[in-house]
Amino acid sequence: MKLNDTKNIMVYVETADKAPINCALEILGKANEIAKAKGEEVTAVLIGKDLEEAAKTVFQAGADKVIIAENENSQVESHRAVLTELVKKYKPAVIMAGATQFAKDLMPVVAKRFETGCAVDVLNIKCEGEKLVLTCPVYGGTVLNDVVIKETPVVMSVRSGAFAKNLVPERTGEIIKENIEVPAQALLTKIIDVVKEIGEQVNLEEADVIVSGGRGMGTKENFELVKQLADVCGGVVGATRPAIEDEWIPRSHQVGQSGKIVSPKLYIACGISGATQHLSGMIGSEYIVAINKDEDAPIFDVADVGIVGDAVKVIPLLIEEIKKIKSM
Repeated sequence: MKLNDTKNIMVYVETADKAPINCALEILGKANEIAKAKGEEVTAVLIGKDLEEAAKTVFQAGADKVIIAENENSQVESHRAVLTELVKKYKPAVIMAGATQFAKDLMPVVAKRFETGCAVDVLNIKCEGEKLVLTCPVYGGTVLNDVVIKETPVVMSVRSGAFAKNLVPERTGEIIKENIEVPAQALLTKIIDVVKEIGEQVNLEEADVIVSGGRGMGTKENFELVKQLADVCGGVVGATRPAIEDEWIPRSHQVGQSGKIVSPKLYIACGISGATQHLSGMIGSEYIVAINKDEDAPIFDVADVGIVGDAVKVIPLLIEEIKKIKSM
């Protein structure tokens, strides 16, 4: 079915342990910006039990209204049924969600239900009059492509780190309770158990400080300096695709179009030339320090501070100076 007379932005807020995930909070900030420019509102949708505390954070992130649909089923079919009914009732012009695996299963089906398109892994949103231009990675993340969905609602999933989170403590709004029954026959899957993946966990998206290393570090042994600098700065380690492919560090640390999109307060790029694929993943950082021996490296075009020199020689000096300052 097609929707007519659509207005406002609806954001599906995924939760974990009864708290909104970070990606959803980032999206709400951008949604608030777009809605205010159009004189519209942002309505957030939370699906689950006991989510009143989560709603407070969602208001702080940019929602004008929060719909809590109390539903105990966590299957994607259940959330799809609930979200579909809410879209039919409230008729949003735009539907947004974080690009988690759950949402990637959810949003395209919602789009199909309303005979519209769905953009996946959106990295940027530009308003051109009434039109939204969505920037998405294609061809395995090697190319960025601008997409315009002409039908309404415009449905999209937005990659984590694409926008900065902006929590305003005093912001609040209206909570609406909805009770939507999902028939048993709509649930096509049954969750028997939930098992957490065993492996190295690195939370690049929420880190305030990221120290990344690239091909310019030379060897796996030299890459250890990046880890030492991250440790002394109280940050986490990032890496470019070449460093990952050379197996200097696990793929979970990759920053860029085919890795994580990050926006820390401080980003230190060590031995990174600044290929477009990497820059698009960290350009949202508040402050960028670049270390590279090639003074013409593209990374210096986006850096707030550039250090021309061999990263293998510069990093030990930085570590030494930071330790001196911290000991004062």
